[in-house]
Amino acid sequence: MSRTRTDEASGEAHPEPLPYLAGLVLEARKVVVVGGGHVAQRRVPALLATGADVTVVSPEVTPAIEGLGGELTLVLREFTETDLDGAWYVVAATDDAAVNARVAAAAESRHTFCVRSDDALGGTAWTPAVGHHGSVTIGVLGNREPRRSASLRDDIVTALRDGQLTASEALDRSPGVVLVGGGPGEPELATVAARHALASADVVVADRLAPRELLDELGPDVELIDVAKLPRGRSASQDHINAVIVDRARAGKRVVRFKGGDNFVFGRGYEELLACAAADVPVTVVPGLTSAIAVPARVGIPVTHRGVAHEFTVISGHIPPGHPDSLVAWESVAGLRGTLVLLMAVDNAPAIATALLEGGRSAATPVAVIVDGTMPTERTVLSTLGALAEDLVAHRVVPPAIIVIGEVVAVARPAHYGRG
Repeated sequence: MSRTRTDEASGEAHPEPLPYLAGLVLEARKVVVVGGGHVAQRRVPALLATGADVTVVSPEVTPAIEGLGGELTLVLREFTETDLDGAWYVVAATDDAAVNARVAAAAESRHTFCVRSDDALGGTAWTPAVGHHGSVTIGVLGNREPRRSASLRDDIVTALRDGQLTASEALDRSPGVVLVGGGPGEPELATVAARHALASADVVVADRLAPRELLDELGPDVELIDVAKLPRGRSASQDHINAVIVDRARAGKRVVRFKGGDNFVFGRGYEELLACAAADVPVTVVPGLTSAIAVPARVGIPVTHRGVAHEFTVISGHIPPGHPDSLVAWESVAGLRGTLVLLMAVDNAPAIATALLEGGRSAATPVAVIVDGTMPTERTVLSTLGALAEDLVAHRVVPPAIIVIGEVVAVARPAHYGRG
C-alpha cells in the first residue's frame, strides 16, 4: 500500500511508501552511524540509551561525540562498505549525499534497515519524533516533516503529562511512598518525574510550599492530606507526617509526599525516608529544584561567578546565632569569601547579619532578599549587610524568602551598588 506525493517541479504524482511502525530492541546489537556531525550528535545518545553497541564512522566528529568515546566505538576514517558487516541498524548522517547513498546501498545489500538524514526516501527506515511518559514511548511520523512530527509529539506528551490524555497503565501504582520535590513553587519548574508521581498517587501528603496549582490536577478519588507548616502558626509535626505516610502505604496505597524545593535540602525528606525504612515500607525519591539555587537564578542572581565567588554556602536560618541548638559555626561562616544563601531566615536575619558583621564581614556586603520566588507575587529587595534589619522592616518582608549575601548580588545589580 502506498500514498502519493506531488513533485513540486513537475506537478506529477508519485507513489509514496506507507511506513510500518515497529519498536526496535537494539540492546547489545551493532548499530552503525556514518557521520560525526550535528545530526549524528543528536542520534547517538538515544541509540546508546537503548543499550545498542554503537559504532560511529567518520574522519572527524564533534567534541560531544568524541566525549562519548568510552561508550561507543569510534572509527576515525572514511566509510567503507564492510563497516556495516553484522549491523542491525544503520544511520547515514554525513553531509555528502554520495556517501549517504553508498551507505544506504551497502545496508540494502545486507538486508539492514537504514535511515538517511538527507533523503528519507533514499533509506529503508524513517526516524520518528519520540517522547516518553512513564513506561510509554510515543513515536510520531509526520509524512517526513520533522517539525510537524516533533510538534505533534510534544502536544501528546504535554497532554499526557497534564492529564488531558490518560495513560494510567503507564504509571507505577505499586503501594509505597514516593518523596517528591516540587521545586520552588512555579508549576512549570516541577519535573516531569514529579508530575508522573502525582498522576500515580492514591494519597498526596502536601506542604504549603509545594506547587499548589498541580494539586488541582489530581483525580477526584485521590486523598489530599494537608500538612502545612505555617510561620508562627499551625504546624503539622514531623512525627505526625511520618505516621501518615507510613500508615497509608501499609494500607496498600501509593503515597506521594509532595513538598517544595528538594526533599533533602532542609526538607526533612531523609527523616521520612528513615521512617519508611524502619516500617519496611518501599520508598523512592524524586528530587526537585532547590530554591536555594533556582530562586536566585530566576531573578538573574548567580550564586557563583568567575573571579567573584568560588563557593556558595546554603544555611538554614530557622535558629539564630548563639542559640544552644544551633549547629552553624557563624564565626567561621563570616570568614568565608563566597556567597551565603539563607533559607527560612527572615525572622532571624537581623541576628545573623550582626553575627556576620562581628565576624568580619563588611557592612557594605550586598544582599538580595527574594520574596515568594518564582510566584506571581515575587519581588526582590536589595540591601546591604549593615542595612538589612531596617530594610526588612521597611519593605515588610515576610516568609517565604531566600536571602543571598555576597558580591554576586552586585554583579547582578551593579547600578544599585554603584558598580556600573
